[in-house]
Amino acid sequence: MTANATQEERMLDFLKRNTLARSKELQAIGVAATTISRAVEEGFVTRIGRGLYKLTDSEIDANTSLAEVSKQAPKATICLMSALAFHELTDQMPRKVWVAIRASAWKPNFEQPKTRVVRFRDPYFSGDIEKHSMSGTMVPIYTIEKSLCDAFRLPKLVDRSVAIESLKSALRDKKTTPAK
Repeated sequence: MTANATQEERMLDFLKRNTLARSKELQAIGVAATTISRAVEEGFVTRIGRGLYKLTDSEIDANTSLAEVSKQAPKATICLMSALAFHELTDQMPRKVWVAIRASAWKPNFEQPKTRVVRFRDPYFSGDIEKHSMSGTMVPIYTIEKSLCDAFRLPKLVDRSVAIESLKSALRDKKTTPAK
């Protein structure tokens, strides 16, 4: 990218590399809010949620919704059904993206995608988090072991049969061991 590239060229280059972008990130590379608005009006950039944008013709994979939620709520962690589905421990595809936040944290408001927010107290919220790159975004997801423990710990949120199926799948596919 040349030093004298237009704001629109910088924005398109950034979105091609990262798929998703917050308005803060675009402003950090010298793209004004009016340029973003103009691109949305012209139809080659889509506003996903408040302050979150992507190219209209960008490819969407199975984990794009996880990246969208992570961009909108950077302090949240993908948990429970979404984490089990990501780790391929269940056949069920969650209708919503499940995220965990601290018990005392501000609850994020999501326009898209549909999201289920679960509050975890401190000993359960922190630790056992992996970061995975999806759509140019580092997404925090609980580990296989933590996700299984949470599934059994919260029977009102995750059906017991799903938790047992996930445990069997993890052991059968050697994704974890009984010792862990």
